[in-house]
Amino acid sequence: MASIGISIHPNSISLRHSFSKRHYYTSAHKLQLSFPINCSAVGNGFEKENSSQFNELRNVAFGLLATWAVTAASPVVAAGQRLPPLSTDPNRCERAFVGNTIGQANGVYDKALDLRFCDYTNEKSNLKGKSLSAALVSDAKFDGADMSEVVMSKAYAVGASFKGTDFTNAVLDRVNFGKANLQGAIFKNTVLSGSTFDEAQLDGVVFEDTIIGYIDLQKLCTNKSINEDGRAELGCR
Repeated sequence: MASIGISIHPNSISLRHSFSKRHYYTSAHKLQLSFPINCSAVGNGFEKENSSQFNELRNVAFGLLATWAVTAASPVVAAGQRLPPLSTDPNRCERAFVGNTIGQANGVYDKALDLRFCDYTNEKSNLKGKSLSAALVSDAKFDGADMSEVVMSKAYAVGASFKGTDFTNAVLDRVNFGKANLQGAIFKNTVLSGSTFDEAQLDGVVFEDTIIGYIDLQKLCTNKSINEDGRAELGCR
């Protein structure tokens, strides 16, 4: 009796049996599967009694590998993941005035938007209604800007400043606002589903008719910087 072992761990996925060994690399948790295969000795070699079964199981292994890789893929920057180097495009900040031409709420983009450290303070016309899906905006400044009707799904906004920014009718789902300064920002009829605000400054934020899921709301309400009016608008208990 022999077996095929499939091992999936953070650095590799391997398919092992008594005849050959292959390695495939992806990012995943460890998963081990084994399948029994009967073999019989004939003369000086081995005869595979279930060669077709072996091929089928091998295909299953490759299918599991593909499914695992697709599931693990995400445009969102995960916690602890290293960001790409800052873009050297001299016009990278101006690209926000054009935005992404595809993707929108799916977080897919034709070209990555690297707006880190850009300054859009009091920008009143060029950002309104733009698609900034999956944009990197950490440490950028949008204080006093009009970002109404903006689509900023899956953006990475850790440490950015949005003091007094108008997000009326904007789609801001799955945005990472960790440690961002959002004092006095306006979230009127704004979609915030899946967005996180860990250690963000939310004093004076307007949450009028905000669209947010129940679990996300419970997490948001744990932020102690939200004032009484904001907590009342959100329905925090």
